[in-house]
Amino acid sequence: MNTASAPTTDEPSPTDEPSLSARETIKALGAYVRPHRWAVTLGLLCALVGAAGGLLQPLATKALVDRLASGETIAGILIALTVLVVLGTAVEALGAYVLERTAESVVLAARRTLVGRLLRLRISEWERIPPGDLMSRVTSDTTLLRAVSTQAVVSAATGAVAFVAAVVVMAFLDVVLLGVTLGVIVLVGGAAALVMPQIARATERSQKAVGEISVGLERSLGAFRTVKASGAEERETARVVAAARRAWRHGVKSAKWEAVAGSADELAVQLAFLAVLAVGGARVASGEIPVSTLIAFLLYLFYLIEPVSKLVDAVTSYQEGAAAASRIAAVERLSTESPARQADALPRQGTAAPGPASVRFEDVSFRYRPGLPYVHQRVRFEVPGAGMTAFVGPSGAGKSTIFALIERFHEATGGRVLVDGKDVRHWPLSQLRSAIGYVEQDAPVLAGTLRENLVFAAPNATDDALRDVLARTKLDTLVERLPHGLDTPVGHRGSKLSGGERQRIAIARAVLRKPRLLLLDEATSQLDAVNELALRDVIADVARETTVLVVAHRLSTVTGADRIVVMDAGRVRAVGTHEELVDQDRLYARLAATQLLAPAR
Repeated sequence: MNTASAPTTDEPSPTDEPSLSARETIKALGAYVRPHRWAVTLGLLCALVGAAGGLLQPLATKALVDRLASGETIAGILIALTVLVVLGTAVEALGAYVLERTAESVVLAARRTLVGRLLRLRISEWERIPPGDLMSRVTSDTTLLRAVSTQAVVSAATGAVAFVAAVVVMAFLDVVLLGVTLGVIVLVGGAAALVMPQIARATERSQKAVGEISVGLERSLGAFRTVKASGAEERETARVVAAARRAWRHGVKSAKWEAVAGSADELAVQLAFLAVLAVGGARVASGEIPVSTLIAFLLYLFYLIEPVSKLVDAVTSYQEGAAAASRIAAVERLSTESPARQADALPRQGTAAPGPASVRFEDVSFRYRPGLPYVHQRVRFEVPGAGMTAFVGPSGAGKSTIFALIERFHEATGGRVLVDGKDVRHWPLSQLRSAIGYVEQDAPVLAGTLRENLVFAAPNATDDALRDVLARTKLDTLVERLPHGLDTPVGHRGSKLSGGERQRIAIARAVLRKPRLLLLDEATSQLDAVNELALRDVIADVARETTVLVVAHRLSTVTGADRIVVMDAGRVRAVGTHEELVDQDRLYARLAATQLLAPAR
């Protein structure tokens, strides 16, 4: 395998980036809520109607007590109270449904945006960040947006309105008792506010640990056979469990602070109740207020529990949502490729396909990041059109990087890469890649059926074209013995197939696309001699009408190539046919002799 791939570094991931400021957090959360503002407004109105019903009940109770004291009938008041309770409950239930539905819509929109962005990440970003951590942003982090995007907004608004309305009515009832109440609430509430930053920090660390769980699982399950063959199940379990313990520890810490904040409002109301009971009892005894006023005031005190709780819950949800928004925003700051247009990515019906593509490298230099050594140093070669061109050389010579630059997975640091005489940086990305068939070193096969894998790059391929490519790549015999033929699931990453079968599927997938330029990176390394010979014939046949570039360590695959480019240490050392290079280039002659394709020199 060519080792000239992106190096592994300890570069920080988005989880290490600073958290958003309060203004940035509100702006980010507002972006999720804005498309659903009318639904949130409806939920808010329903919540306010319910709050108004609760606000009127203590006044109705005061009127009821006054009527009882004067001997008047109370039937009308009881009926009005019943209607008020039923109507308020029904409206609140409607509002709750609207808000829950809207919250799910917010999560769906966030996930849709994130998934679309993740699949358009530049390869350099994808190589830098563990996929498991990125997946946790889509799953667990977006879930935290559910409460803060709707319930927190409505809870804050209704809680604030209900609290202010209750305070106004309580001031109307008795200013002295209101002063006692607010004094106690402010004292306890101020102490509770100090724990809110603790909730935010604990939640963000917990979510980061959840991401580490996903990273650990993705690492182990992605190399499942290797884990078992190495007897590493316990070690890998311990690695994931350690991350789970960190998530548990921070989750418990967050729960502790949430419990403190959540109980503070009840404590404030209970203490205020005792204070009002003492002061109000004295005022009733002195005749300054009637007993009905004290009863109504005490009812308003208990009524305050709900709006204060809503305010506390809103602030708590905001802290959790801020942690999620910070992690999601980190992904949104990653650089992406321009979105591909389906019209560019698929060939147009009824139009003649253009001929094979030409490729030229003009003094191309490349390194993955500033400060790292150059992988390519002034690489220069030209492939004029149809035929096979092979790239050979020691591991780490920069062979596979040529394909990465043609596909624009990475941008050249210096020089130019031209396809059809046009700098690849000036091609629309979707058009460039639609002209290319690409088979990677590890020939990935996706979970799904064999048919889904074959037509992955050519979803409009006909059955005739499918049968033809199956026969040419010797996959027809595989299809015949599969229980459901082309509709047989191939397992996670093609786990039900052999390495050679996966390579043949990858080649068939690329050939079925009918590309103008076919890139084969060690595409036959896992094939036996019989199948390799058959695939060589297929590649030679394709090369008559298509430009084929092949990276190979096994020179038997490319001895018949029209031209062979010998690379060493990021430079082009020699170009020629097999016979010419055996005579003229010592490195190639040594490689050929090692593989018994030429006499030792």
